[in-house]
Amino acid sequence: MYNKQQKIKKLRLAFLRYGSCAIIGGGGFALLTFLVKQYPDSFIILSVTIALLTMCACALVLTIFEKRRRKEEAGKISGPMLGTIMYDSVNNAREPALICDCKNKIIWYNRFSLEAVGASSLLGAKLSSVIELEDTGDSEDKKFPTEAVLDGKNYLIESTKIRSNGSIYYFLKFRDVTEIVDLKQFITDEDNAVAYIIIDNLEELMQFEQESYRESASRVEEILREWAQSVNGILKEYERDKYLFFFKNKDLQKFVSEKFEILDRVREIRVGMGNIPITLSIGVGKVKGSLSDRERAAHSALDLALQRGGDQAVVKYDNKIEYYGGLTNSLQKRTKVFTRVASTEILAHVASASNVIIMAHKYPDYDAFGASVGMARLAMYCGVKVNIVTDFKNINIKKCLKIIGDNKLYKGLFVDSASGLDLVSSDTLLILVDVNNPLMFESRDIYDNVYNVAIIDHHRKTSEYPRKPIFELVEPSASSASELVSEMLDFTLQESLLAPVEANMLLAGITLDTRNFTKGAGTKTFAAAMYLRDNGASYDAIQDLFKSNISEYKQEALFGQKIEIYRHCMAIAVNESGVDATDKILASRVADNLLMVDEVMASFALVQIGDSVHISARSNGTVNVQLILEALQGGGRYDAAGAVVRSAMHQVLLQLKEAIDNYLDPEER
Repeated sequence: MYNKQQKIKKLRLAFLRYGSCAIIGGGGFALLTFLVKQYPDSFIILSVTIALLTMCACALVLTIFEKRRRKEEAGKISGPMLGTIMYDSVNNAREPALICDCKNKIIWYNRFSLEAVGASSLLGAKLSSVIELEDTGDSEDKKFPTEAVLDGKNYLIESTKIRSNGSIYYFLKFRDVTEIVDLKQFITDEDNAVAYIIIDNLEELMQFEQESYRESASRVEEILREWAQSVNGILKEYERDKYLFFFKNKDLQKFVSEKFEILDRVREIRVGMGNIPITLSIGVGKVKGSLSDRERAAHSALDLALQRGGDQAVVKYDNKIEYYGGLTNSLQKRTKVFTRVASTEILAHVASASNVIIMAHKYPDYDAFGASVGMARLAMYCGVKVNIVTDFKNINIKKCLKIIGDNKLYKGLFVDSASGLDLVSSDTLLILVDVNNPLMFESRDIYDNVYNVAIIDHHRKTSEYPRKPIFELVEPSASSASELVSEMLDFTLQESLLAPVEANMLLAGITLDTRNFTKGAGTKTFAAAMYLRDNGASYDAIQDLFKSNISEYKQEALFGQKIEIYRHCMAIAVNESGVDATDKILASRVADNLLMVDEVMASFALVQIGDSVHISARSNGTVNVQLILEALQGGGRYDAAGAVVRSAMHQVLLQLKEAIDNYLDPEER
């Protein structure tokens, strides 16, 4: 049967080959006959021309068919031979290879695939049993992972789509790159990391314990040197109580896994009659680039650790920042020199601006309002046009707006966010008070469109800013932003330039954040309050601001209907019927009141307003509520913090409890 088909095929080719020549020859003879009749005198010339053309055409046809014949004969020999060679080379390759169909079903594999996977057979198995695979269904445009780990080895995956007999298949070849990956990891582990270390409260403590300063400093240095020697690192003191630490990247993984236990070891050193612990601030830079790039990153991380209150380690990576520690409250350590320098610097920036825009956080409270008024007074002192961006719909500050509005200097000074955006120019200075988290700015659009930004805040810094401000005063040891502003006004303004109504707003801010000077109030706080009283502030007058009407009193009582004591020491109050921003202020009052309950170490008041849940958190000083609410994208201070979560109440409760669990049981994280 096969020979008969071959003979038929040969006869067909011969017929096509010689038949074509006959047709060409016959056509040439017919053309010659026609031309002879038309041109009898040119018979010889025409005959020769036609003969030559006919011969050329026949030769061309014969050449084409001959090439085709040779190609077919070569294919008969090389096709099976090439298929055998390719099959043997792939099947015997010392790297895994397999073929799957469009449904990720393995239809072929080589023996090294079995060794890599550790299976007896893969035929008919799903590809997902070999590598992690995204479900793409029967789509032709499948995307396979480019890397995989099989039997402890690293592989690069090269995939090829094949069409055969109307079906689609995928050929996957695995290239072993284990040595390259191990070498990269070795280079990374052996590369140097940089850390800055500061004993951040020893000097302040020694103001009361002069005699034990050197002894305490020596004990801390001894612990630090033991820590450095444990990883064969280099520790150098570049200034008193300030160190530069070089170590390998692999050791950083150890420090992170231990959550920088060096912080706990140093914290065990106690000083004075008050048994106050000594604390460290550590900034680590682990970024790509040169050693100088890592040094700058470490310095930036140290600044962030200090602005968050100290007693913590901050590790700065290329695309994230991690925090460890922060278990103690920060001490007030601002000096008069520090305040004078800060006042002079902000005064220079204000004086050089074409206009000043002052802005606080969303849902401003008395502290935000008082600090805004104080900075507005500073701008007026410099003779610079100033405006305060605020939310006129916010019920919390309506009393303040009514009181300050009677002063002719403040008529037209308050504007909404849209009007504030129209005031932005190339030389505008934006002063942010009582806020440093971009998510909480009253207007993010204004911040994004102003180049020169100054920040004055007392909340712990949560992250780095999108761009570096020209002036930054983030002091977590201060009781309030109004306290910081009052100190600067004391150094800047001449006597009697601060109006009594302005002093009242600033004192109201301090009173609110210190809970009537019972929480977080230090010597600087009382000094600021004394300055404000000297300028006409009346404590009796500001008490009217804190009074609530009967509807607010009833709304506050709703929180008491659902209170849970979680983990024996955390009080959680919930109100799901909130309707406006007033309930957020009521939540802060409820959180304050819950601290009066016996054995409650921290309190959380949650209120649902629209599609968001507002959280107010308070602490008695033993729990860092800022760290807890940072897990919910919030922030604040050690003993007072807040967060806004766009979610349902039951989901936010679960997130809050998880954050509390992670804080109380860090070793289980």
